[in-house]
Amino acid sequence: MTRRMQCFMFIGIVALSLILLGCASTQKDILATRESQLKLRTIQSRAFDTNDHQRVLRVTIATLQDLGFVIDKANETLGTVSGTKRSGYTLRMTVSARPWGDNQVIVRSNAQYNLQTVEDPEPYQQFFFALSKALFLDAQQVE
Repeated sequence: MTRRMQCFMFIGIVALSLILLGCASTQKDILATRESQLKLRTIQSRAFDTNDHQRVLRVTIATLQDLGFVIDKANETLGTVSGTKRSGYTLRMTVSARPWGDNQVIVRSNAQYNLQTVEDPEPYQQFFFALSKALFLDAQQVE
């Protein structure tokens, strides 16, 4: 084997090793990410026993306003409401409500602070507690 062929073979082995190492991801990291997303989605979502989707949207708007949010956008067709709270900090919350089955509405909220998703459960708990009281219904966690 010539020196040139040995050099090409060495470069090929190094390139193949880099490709294999670059494509490798640990299953543990993937599962941890999925678990944290599921945990966050559980914090962000509730099911309400009602089939009145429009009422849930109206009460959502009122609840956000009661909590100090200024409504930026509301779209009945999409079932979404977005509001911003500016009391020493800027917190943006987007809430979607959609029918689920014949007798339930799923409400999912997404809070952001400085364009980062809020993972602390407290703002979500405050919102859902106030929304439950306003709807006079018990909220059920969605998993």
